[in-house]
Amino acid sequence: MSDNGDRMRVVVYYGIWATLCAAGAGIVVAVIHTAFFALNPGRSAAIQTLIQGIETGLALAAGQGAVALVTGSLLAQLGRSLNYTVLLGLGIGLFDFGMYFLQMAVPSTELGWTADIAILVAVTILITVSGAKQTVQQ
Repeated sequence: MSDNGDRMRVVVYYGIWATLCAAGAGIVVAVIHTAFFALNPGRSAAIQTLIQGIETGLALAAGQGAVALVTGSLLAQLGRSLNYTVLLGLGIGLFDFGMYFLQMAVPSTELGWTADIAILVAVTILITVSGAKQTVQQ
């Protein structure tokens, strides 16, 4: 029981960390977008663009954190533990930054919300599963 509890504690912390990393990527891209790519005719338009970008980034990050939590929980129930969770979370944030920046810099790469969310979910699952290893039963 303690081993499963320890695995679940790591999963919860990983879900929080993955959310924070994804949120950081979204916020950084929102700032870059507002400063360099958005047409802002005035201060209020710039603030509105920034806040909308941050809101979108935080919403996507919350979803990715939930996916990481569910995936990690399923892995824990299967007797697998997560390793290198700090790097896994950073990997999620780095992927998000790259995807968001590419879509911002090259608008033709934007596939639409459905495809974007599907990609983020798939990558979050893939990164989470890549950090799982079978625990040895004593």
